[in-house]
Amino acid sequence: MGDDKKLVPFEVPKDLSGTALDAAVRTAFGLSWGRARDLVRRGKVAVDGKTVTDPVRYVRTGNVVTIDLAARNTRTIATDLPEGALVHVDPHIVVVDKPAGISTVPYDPEGMGASIAKRSSRGEEATLDERVRAVLARREKSQGRGKAPPTLGVVHRLDKETSGLLVFTRTWAAKKALMDEFRAHTIHRRYLAIVHGEAKGGTIKTHFVEDRGDGLRGSIEHRSGRKKPIGSERSQLAVTHFEVVERLESKAMGVHTLIACRLETGRTHQIRIHLSEAGHPVVGERVYIRGYRGTVVPAPRLMLHAAELGFVHPATNAEMRWESPLPKDMEDVLASLRG
Repeated sequence: MGDDKKLVPFEVPKDLSGTALDAAVRTAFGLSWGRARDLVRRGKVAVDGKTVTDPVRYVRTGNVVTIDLAARNTRTIATDLPEGALVHVDPHIVVVDKPAGISTVPYDPEGMGASIAKRSSRGEEATLDERVRAVLARREKSQGRGKAPPTLGVVHRLDKETSGLLVFTRTWAAKKALMDEFRAHTIHRRYLAIVHGEAKGGTIKTHFVEDRGDGLRGSIEHRSGRKKPIGSERSQLAVTHFEVVERLESKAMGVHTLIACRLETGRTHQIRIHLSEAGHPVVGERVYIRGYRGTVVPAPRLMLHAAELGFVHPATNAEMRWESPLPKDMEDVLASLRG
């Protein structure tokens, strides 16, 4: 970016209208995604003279974007994690019990959706990978080693509002091995979800496309009209196995279900889409709930929890398995539906 503390203002052209601010900054100033995002979050970027710290705020034609490296750093980052969140740490992998409300990585496209996501408040902006790196760095510093910031590899993600277990890798060899396991569908992943209505067990096998006909990602089998890909449209096989854990019934809310979901494939929003298309959207759902006519259960967030994770350790070849209990907010919703 050169040595200038304040770069020449940039007027957004027509071809960048409607894009996110971090994308506009990246394109205009020739930066990496990480650098562009970091500058926005730290209050170094202004739009039409006003500081903007939201990287995914849309810009429009004619907006004037300015970077001022001398501007006051407005980003307050919480880099802590709850006690016990790091459930396994070794030189090859880190297994984390992710709290709800934290994106896995910056601008997580696996979240609730850019326009709907509940964004973290100030002091909670750091993503899960940032927090894990910070905790590992503090551990290594306390042990008198580790001058370079720890690196982490991302092999899968959880939605921002989803809690539970996921794994980061610490070496390229570990990342390659786990990615191979994910591609071979040998990773064990069991989720618990509270869903609307009386759901049944079984297996759902469909093919996902980017637009199922209503502007949302979903199954081509549920699209009105043509049930096969059109032109260059691509589809992905999605297979989810379901098991009823508990039937929930209350006088006030009617019948709902606690269901266990086992992923055979790992497509974006797979569990949420399959349950919604089966007529049982996840409680707390705000995206894949169009057309649902039953009683909507109030919930503080998406009632979906990654309860079990298992795989062959990439270095030792040992079978590894972890379990995470339901968090309190899900227990509270369950209690309200049992009354």
